[in-house]
Amino acid sequence: MEGRFTLQEARGLMSQVLRHAEVYVDLRADFAEASAAVREGNPAAVGGVPELKSLEARLHEELEWFRHQGIEVKGFAPLLIDFPAIGDGQEVYLCWLEGEQELAWYHPVELGFMGRRRIDRLAAV
Repeated sequence: MEGRFTLQEARGLMSQVLRHAEVYVDLRADFAEASAAVREGNPAAVGGVPELKSLEARLHEELEWFRHQGIEVKGFAPLLIDFPAIGDGQEVYLCWLEGEQELAWYHPVELGFMGRRRIDRLAAV
């Protein structure tokens, strides 16, 4: 794990994370709707394959924003991201899940999502 965040750095990015997550979620829904329309042969409602490809590119751009910050994208629906960090002397991920309003969870790297605990249980990040 190369770049690591302090809790303060990760929380400092949260307003931007929430903005980009909102854009991503809207694009994801538009993409799902457009995909269904194209599959069903009714692209007139949302556009055809070119519009679908445009939405796909915009989704990719939003996901790249997270990666360029050093944030790892772990899930797409729901959106799940991890900030690499060190907590209590071990490698952890500060973990955010779509719908949460703040960064309040972490898990040891080897345990994954099932090992999520409240950040306030970490002695040092």
